[in-house]
Amino acid sequence: MKSRYGLAVYLTGATIARTGDELSGPALLLLGLSVDGSAATGSALLAGLTISAAAGGPLLGALLDRSPRPGRLLAWALLAYAGGLGAVLALVEVPAAIAVAVAAGLLNPALAGGWTAQLPHVRGAIPLPKASALDAMTFTAASLAGPGLAGLVAAHAGAPAAVAVAITLVVAAFPAAWSLPAVEAKPAKPLRRRLADGFSVLFRNRSLLRATATSTVSFVGIGIAVVCYPLLGAQRLGNPGLGALLLTVLAAASLVANAVLARKPPPPDRTVLATTVLLGASFLLAAAGHDVATLLAAAVLAGFAEGPQLSALFAIRHREAPADVRAQVFTTAASVKITGLAAGAAAAGPLSALSVTAALSAAAGCQLLAAATYVLVKTAKRPRTPSPARAA
Repeated sequence: MKSRYGLAVYLTGATIARTGDELSGPALLLLGLSVDGSAATGSALLAGLTISAAAGGPLLGALLDRSPRPGRLLAWALLAYAGGLGAVLALVEVPAAIAVAVAAGLLNPALAGGWTAQLPHVRGAIPLPKASALDAMTFTAASLAGPGLAGLVAAHAGAPAAVAVAITLVVAAFPAAWSLPAVEAKPAKPLRRRLADGFSVLFRNRSLLRATATSTVSFVGIGIAVVCYPLLGAQRLGNPGLGALLLTVLAAASLVANAVLARKPPPPDRTVLATTVLLGASFLLAAAGHDVATLLAAAVLAGFAEGPQLSALFAIRHREAPADVRAQVFTTAASVKITGLAAGAAAAGPLSALSVTAALSAAAGCQLLAAATYVLVKTAKRPRTPSPARAA
């Protein structure tokens, strides 16, 4: 009973925080559109918030790994992240707002990998595969609620109100993070050594390296597509808020796909490849669509790919990551993915200025490149480095 209660608190807090995070992206895009009517401003704000995650993720993970109370550190990171979003909302000058977004983005991995790395400490007797599936569902639920909520709030109260709701949700997750249990004391290591150990695991473990590299390239295309959805709503459906609601359709399809596959999950490594190809097909369909039915079909197809891809990535990380660097593996892998998303969002501005069709075609091309990355990393031969025991 105690383990179920701890997991329930964990899942509740993760869902609330991640909903705020999923809401903040579309809200910032709509905020940029409301400031000067330019997609470039919105994509710059989103890119600023996400592009610095690669720097913040490894350090945050290493600090969580060596902390006896990682939940307390996670809780303060959530407050700081919410404060950064508040500063972006309060600032009038766009360059200053982008700079603050970059600073806040250093803590963004706390909402993804920082939470997930704590799962083994709260699952109790619940099997890890089942607990991992439930954790992945919190991302899907957040993806379902966040963009739709952003569109609804922005449509009725304006884009600044949507950003304010995102801030409120992130702050509301503070108690759940604070209540996460203490962990066993770990051997004292210099922070630099911990960082080196975490990076070593990511680069030497073939499964982790392949999954991380593939998902990062894939997320470049996803970042382009996320920026394009509000533009699709504005240009082809007559309302940018309707474009944000398409993201809700995508998340609903993702939830259905994960629910169906939860009974008998397919091999995670192959799932990463298959879903990447499926994402490419969905973006091509969106690029060609000019009516509601086609755009809805494209969003559903993307959801069928994105949800299982995330579940497969979680399964690979939990399977491969050693316990003493688990948080760093999760936050580093998440931060690299977030940086890929940021690169895509930044590229979406000039690409969408040419045409939304060109931008979505580029997003599809990124998925094909990600699939090629998967194959290349899988077949590449690395020189074998003997372990210290074997060398001795």
